Amino acid sequence: MTRHSLDGGTAVAAGVSAGVGRATARALAREGATVVLAARSEDRLGDVASTAREECDTAALVVPTDVRDENAVVAPVEATVERCCGLDVLVDNAGLTRGGPIENMPTEQYRTMMDTNVDWILFAARAVIPHLRESAGTMVFLGSFAGRSPHASNPVYAANKWWTRGSGKSLSAQVCDDFAVSVVNPAELRTEFGDEDATPFEERSDEGDAGEPADIAEAVVLAATRPPSMAPEIDLSRRDKFELF
Repeated sequence: MTRHSLDGGTAVAAGVSAGVGRATARALAREGATVVLAARSEDRLGDVASTAREECDTAALVVPTDVRDENAVVAPVEATVERCCGLDVLVDNAGLTRGGPIENMPTEQYRTMMDTNVDWILFAARAVIPHLRESAGTMVFLGSFAGRSPHASNPVYAANKWWTRGSGKSLSAQVCDDFAVSVVNPAELRTEFGDEDATPFEERSDEGDAGEPADIAEAVVLAATRPPSMAPEIDLSRRDKFELF
């Protein structure tokens, strides 16, 4: 299969201050892409950008972004198109989890999850579709194993990820003649991302017991380097995952 080069291309990656997003930004930079980094933590973005420049000898732009703000979501896209004369890849990695069982979840936490995990996808897609059509590029959604199977401990987060996956699939049906859309579904990962009791997964698992951010970054690069073919969906989990069901 022919591999599409990202060398000289441009990628916007959201939610890149740590974990999967950070690893993905570095992986895209190693492919030679200019990376535009979007997240709320400006200090962390600066560190990711410096690493990309030093390790990969590529350009990295920092655009502090609150993905819950509809107008702010447009900023990294506009900055990319203005500075780089186009856009080739969007990686939609922004997300969080709160609460647990539905009966115990405060409305405020529910709204925060919906604003961050769901509404942002619409805002970002609306902003980038014209530019990805022009470049015949790729949009990558970060889904989750929770968006494929029942998730009793945190059903609202699972519903968000079902929505993410459904959005990616439906958008792909709409735009497949123009650009590629992929959904990457990780299971547990050793990152700062927490579960329903806010304990980071990296503190609850030893090396080898769960996936690593670099694994997901490789899957994102795989999806982004497939045009003109497409990887509609990539699942990554432990080999014993389904023994839990």
